[in-house]
Amino acid sequence: MMMLFGGFGFIFMIIFFLILIGLALWLVSMLFPRPGNGEGRGAGQRWSVSPPSSPPGASESPLEILKQRYARGELTKAEYEEMRRDILSS
Repeated sequence: MMMLFGGFGFIFMIIFFLILIGLALWLVSMLFPRPGNGEGRGAGQRWSVSPPSSPPGASESPLEILKQRYARGELTKAEYEEMRRDILSS
């Protein structure tokens, strides 16, 4: 086969295998996507991306942001109460 393309048969073979490996990596990345930033997630919780509740640039109070995070389940009740006390005391 290498004589068919002259000295370039080896180069074509390398390019073919690089394309094959690239397709395999792309397929794996599509089948197993990386989750987003899931810090604070407990075992058994599903990964999800929640859309922003307000348009970008809208100013919200820290207490409103905290309430939204608690409503989405990002915080436990103890974390929520502790952060709420910190916000209200400052």
